[in-house]
Amino acid sequence: MKKLQRQILAWFQEHARELPWRKAYNPYHVWIAEIMLQQTQMDRAVVYFNRWISRFPDIVSITRASEEEVLKFWEGLGYYARARNIIKTAGILLAEYKGKLPADHDLLLTLPGIGRYTAGAIMSIAFNKQYPLVDANIERVFARLFNIAAPVKNKKTHAFIWQKAAEILPRGRTREFNQALMELGALVCLAKNPRCKICPLMTQCQAYRLDLVAARPVLPHPSKTIFIEMATGILEYDNRIFIQKRKPNGVWANLWEFPGGRLEPGETPEMALVREYLEETELVVGNLQKITTVQHSYTIYRVTLHCYFCSLLDGSCEPTLHGAQEYRWVQPEELSDYAFPAGHRKLINHLQK
Repeated sequence: MKKLQRQILAWFQEHARELPWRKAYNPYHVWIAEIMLQQTQMDRAVVYFNRWISRFPDIVSITRASEEEVLKFWEGLGYYARARNIIKTAGILLAEYKGKLPADHDLLLTLPGIGRYTAGAIMSIAFNKQYPLVDANIERVFARLFNIAAPVKNKKTHAFIWQKAAEILPRGRTREFNQALMELGALVCLAKNPRCKICPLMTQCQAYRLDLVAARPVLPHPSKTIFIEMATGILEYDNRIFIQKRKPNGVWANLWEFPGGRLEPGETPEMALVREYLEETELVVGNLQKITTVQHSYTIYRVTLHCYFCSLLDGSCEPTLHGAQEYRWVQPEELSDYAFPAGHRKLINHLQK
């Protein structure tokens, strides 16, 4: 065990990436980075992290910002519940912990958006406390190191991996060691084409010795992809554009959008757009002009979004909202000030080229 610890720590000392939250291990920085890194690639997370810290340098600054501004700075990362949980947690930290993250694992678990992994990351990386953590990278490293033949998402297997993660921790060097395991998974023990020949654990890896690296970890069958076809329209009136704010629950809560929705059986995109405008706003639109078709994905869905310009047919510009909480008529250049779902932001970027 000690040999394995020394090998991993020595490798990390030589190969650790320079990441902004590693400069001082500020607990707030570690927290934000770990939340961003959920479902986000490292390079992309670094860009968003630097921009975020520039605007929100501490927890107090989050509590003083509007939800709209916080969501705007999160725009593009997706899974917006993460940003809303940051807002909630910041409020609790200011009210109950003087604007600081507590160095207490159990208290961290009571905060919105902080589960076992994030609590372990904050405790070990920010505070160098003796807590394990398991992410997809560590899961893959351990599945190969210990040649785990059972599915890694199996309850017993999951518990075994967490147990091993705790047992393997060296006293006093948890911060480095947990990061080293994650770094090893990210840079060497890759899901595809792992770099076994340069791995510091090659001689101890059971899967490598048995020529089973490609078969580990054992993963569940991927969820079936669901393909969706949708239509949306940019409604122009008096040199302004209509946008509406989604309701505070459901998918993309509190984000702004152009009205539209899914095509029903037998509908063309144009028919769907006219119907959706009528159902959502009671506005009658027509004179559709195709702009582009946008492809985007979220969770298991793959969306084809047909995008149009449209105009009012009956002269009334006062909507009756049925699918949103608020609307605005904005100047085209003001669209950059609002947070939109990924598909609509792609449309806006297309128009601004």
